[in-house]
Amino acid sequence: MQISRRGFLMGLSALLAGCASSGPDHRANYAALPAEKFPLPAMPLEKLDPDLRRQQVAYVSDQAAGTVVVDTPARRLYYILGDGQAMRYGVGVGREGLALAGNAYVGRKAEWPTWTPTENMQRREARYRKLAGGMPGGPNNPLGARAMYLYRGGNDTHFRIHGTNQPQSIGLAMSSGCIRMLNHDVIDLYDRVLPGAKVIVIQA
Repeated sequence: MQISRRGFLMGLSALLAGCASSGPDHRANYAALPAEKFPLPAMPLEKLDPDLRRQQVAYVSDQAAGTVVVDTPARRLYYILGDGQAMRYGVGVGREGLALAGNAYVGRKAEWPTWTPTENMQRREARYRKLAGGMPGGPNNPLGARAMYLYRGGNDTHFRIHGTNQPQSIGLAMSSGCIRMLNHDVIDLYDRVLPGAKVIVIQA
């Protein structure tokens, strides 16, 4: 059967439209979250590098579904979905010499968590000493909307995967060692990750 040029072009247009509609809906991913304890406004997409936006990607790994892989040099976090797929997020990571490396697991999770600077942070910078008693959760808290606490052998490593009140830090190496995510993204990851989930942090 011969297809006319017009018919071919209409079919191609429909195919391309279908491809476009199957991609990630970034506006929905970063829409306002009014039901949060501290409501979050929509995130302006023009302020976020398209490559740092949350999206499902092809990702070959021998790790089980539910594993979290942090690629520190690439500033990316992958949540393994299985079947060669993962959810990819842009992250901010620790400055050189301060980042976690190797394996850990999610020891506990918290929504709008309290933040207490570590003893090392308090020794390094005087401004942290006045927060030794902890800062309550909220929009100004550096842990953001969610935190997943990383443990090894039953002990808290003091490293976290958490949200941030500094969205401009995503994609950079400037934290005190923790793995930062956009609040919208950390909420999404938090809802996927189970306590005890394996976390692999790649440094090179």
